[in-house]
Amino acid sequence: MLRPTRATVLLTAGLVSLLGMPATAAAAEPPTDLYVDRTTTLCSDSGPGSDAQPFCTISAATRTVQPGQTVHINPGRAYNEDVVINRGGLPGKPITLVSELGDSAKFRLAPGKTLTVSGASHVNVSGLDAPSGIRVTGSTDVGLRALTVTNNPDSVTIDGGSSDVRLQHSKLKTSVRVESARDVVLSRNEIQGYVHPAVVAWDATGLVVTNNTIRRDCEAGIKLSGGSTGAALFNNVVHTDFEAGCADPGARYGIEVAQTATAGTRADYNLITGPFTADRIAYKWAGATYADRTSFHAGTGQGAHDILTPTSQGVGAVDGSPTIDSADATAPGVLLTDGLGREIGDDPRVPNTGKDGGYLDRGAFELYNNLVAVRAELEPGWAPAGTPVKVKATADSRWLAGLTYTYDFGDGTTPLVTPATTADHVYDKPCACTVRVTVSNTARQQVFTQLSAKVTANTPLTAAFTAQPVLPKADAPDALVLPLSVEADAQSSAMPWPVDRVDVDFGDGTKESRSTLEPVRHAYKQPGTYKVTTTLKDIKGATSTAERNVEVGYTPAGYVAVRPARVLDTRTTNTPVQGGAATPIAVPVHYYSSGPHHTAGASAAVLNVTVTGATEDTHLGVWPSGQARPATSNVNVKAGGTSSNTVTVPIGADGKISAQLNSGKASLIVDFVGYYQPDAGQRFAPITPTRVVDTRTAGGALGGGQTRTVKVAGVNGIPADATAVALNLTGTGATENSHVIAYPHQDQRPTTSNLNLEPGKDKSNQAIVPVGPNGTITLYTNSGSTHLVLDAVGYYGPNGTTLFTPVVPQRLADTRTSGKLAPGAATTVTGIPANALGAALNVTATDTTGPGFLTVYGHGGVRPGASSLQTRSGETVPNHVTTPVADGRVTVWNSYGGANHVITDLFGYFTRG
Repeated sequence: MLRPTRATVLLTAGLVSLLGMPATAAAAEPPTDLYVDRTTTLCSDSGPGSDAQPFCTISAATRTVQPGQTVHINPGRAYNEDVVINRGGLPGKPITLVSELGDSAKFRLAPGKTLTVSGASHVNVSGLDAPSGIRVTGSTDVGLRALTVTNNPDSVTIDGGSSDVRLQHSKLKTSVRVESARDVVLSRNEIQGYVHPAVVAWDATGLVVTNNTIRRDCEAGIKLSGGSTGAALFNNVVHTDFEAGCADPGARYGIEVAQTATAGTRADYNLITGPFTADRIAYKWAGATYADRTSFHAGTGQGAHDILTPTSQGVGAVDGSPTIDSADATAPGVLLTDGLGREIGDDPRVPNTGKDGGYLDRGAFELYNNLVAVRAELEPGWAPAGTPVKVKATADSRWLAGLTYTYDFGDGTTPLVTPATTADHVYDKPCACTVRVTVSNTARQQVFTQLSAKVTANTPLTAAFTAQPVLPKADAPDALVLPLSVEADAQSSAMPWPVDRVDVDFGDGTKESRSTLEPVRHAYKQPGTYKVTTTLKDIKGATSTAERNVEVGYTPAGYVAVRPARVLDTRTTNTPVQGGAATPIAVPVHYYSSGPHHTAGASAAVLNVTVTGATEDTHLGVWPSGQARPATSNVNVKAGGTSSNTVTVPIGADGKISAQLNSGKASLIVDFVGYYQPDAGQRFAPITPTRVVDTRTAGGALGGGQTRTVKVAGVNGIPADATAVALNLTGTGATENSHVIAYPHQDQRPTTSNLNLEPGKDKSNQAIVPVGPNGTITLYTNSGSTHLVLDAVGYYGPNGTTLFTPVVPQRLADTRTSGKLAPGAATTVTGIPANALGAALNVTATDTTGPGFLTVYGHGGVRPGASSLQTRSGETVPNHVTTPVADGRVTVWNSYGGANHVITDLFGYFTRG
């Protein structure tokens, strides 16, 4: 609930002066304010009426208010009560009722309820909406301001011998009746008479009716009767063309003064609108009627400066109105603020025809200057020091004459104050200056605008630029950032004049042009060193070129595991892949309820790729789209067989990868299981391969359609908060063709697979599996039965130590050029970056003489007991291998089963980042 601040209390004190009351004498202690608020449950009429516990009703406050106190009334809900003020203040210490939120948010009485000031003195009421009326009777020194009354005839009444009553700045859809009262002032009100005259007086001596806008229904706009002598009627606008149902259909008048009321009564500077006909007459004075100003002045001596117009159109606070600057500013009851509280202003477009050359407007409302805004242009806005510049200002104002412009050029020089709409200036040194243009009018309104001036050194154009990799932001990981993106920014160039054209040659055959000096982005298709050239041309025709070599490479990234999604299955489209033709595959990096969606922020994808139904023995290679097909391979398959493998591959500049069969035809199935992205995901911790489960020694074979839950986190050196685990998954003793799925949540099995099995063959595949509840994963096989062996090779999570950097797939070693790896022998593979702590490899065993297995581990380390891939006599067997690395080398050991050729391909490596 809002409460008035100290400033509000001070403004209320100012309001007392505005209402024309005597100045308040200083008191030793400020009066205690009272509060009324029926919107709160804390209110109580038996309480203190404090801010903390306000009264519920206005009447409770008026019964207790003391001289000098102000009652702040919350306008939130209408007050269903008749309010009577029958106690008063003292000279200089009035009692005051105000809306707690100011005059624009009036406190309201419910329909049918009224305000009465009876037998009281020194009372102020401001910001009241009293639909059913207000009465002041037998009271003295009463100020009524900013009131609204909407219903009933004669619902504003001042009578009973009241004196010194001021009704100001109010909107009244009712007649105002003043009877048996004296020294009443009506000023700056909008009064719409209802059935009876708008202002009607009887025995009201010294009545002042000044600067009101009056619309009368019947009889007269202003009507003085009885002994209403000594009245002053000035600066009013009286519309006679407004009417409703009238009880008396007789003649109607703008101003009507009875013979008994003419003594000492004066009328001038009023404006009366027609149409003027036999029953619509401007004046009736002492029983005589006058149709025009000339005859009225001649017959009465009044109205010498009155204006009569045949219609109300164009009359009021509008351009061209005859009310503008034509009133008497010395008339009794004049206020220098209009009905909306705005200060008066001199319209410089019209002559000042008011008394003694004054510029007060007639009626309740002033034509407001309404200085809304100013716009400014600086030409040139960018130039070297010593260049003359010009500011041109355009004000949005009702009238432009009389405006003052202040130009502050922001360089410490003295601001220029002038009536001119333009200003010239010369900066003597470079700066990024703010130019401020302020416009003022005669009503003391001000508006301003600011614009930037770029003042440069007076030197030749010299191109320069920076080239930085563009990476996804941690707070916007899904932003469109393609791998290997670089941003060239030439804003560091020395540019005395604005640039007209920026040309960037990225060194790979791609060129970009811009008309503004903004950073230019480009996604390269592959890593490398490129010569980037930037050429600038400014608006004066000068050109300059800069070039530099830019290293483009992949950025270390964290791993983001996703719900596995099948992104390609050529069996459903009957479009098998064919040897010699690359197949593009769009890679998603998020999976939503509507399906997988690609969002270009990832640098590499992790896939499970299956080849089935091959027409001949063949192999499949996977690589980034847009790059040349490498010599590496990922999946080897025999004719008629099914083979799968995990693939980690960089994403191409178009957001895709390419896959190509070496020969023959086959169906291709691609499952998306995760991705690497800079500034996202989890770090990886490689570990010495560790056996997690072996159903041959515990639990028995997994039957078709069955599941088995295995704990993988919180055991075997893998922390409990790991989010995903890299496993080598081996199937042995399968009784029929089947597939195995490893997944995190037992009740949310995906349709993708991790390992395809054939009876009588041991098969391995590496999988990165998100960790499920309580550090577990679930295993499932669709048919037959099989033994499963799981070896952990690393994990992802908060305790991870490394980030992944993808590389263009490259072959590190191939024993087919150096001789087979004998049973029990080991070979060292080099070519991995020296700072690598782990690597993502594709290891292939071929030309095998007997079944066995290969184990890959960090060079110089202790060989683990776990295997990395199962070898089979006469077959080519690949597997994705994630392994620790030492000194840029790994060791591949061959079991005692048979000799093998071993092919090792690198797809990325792990570093501390």
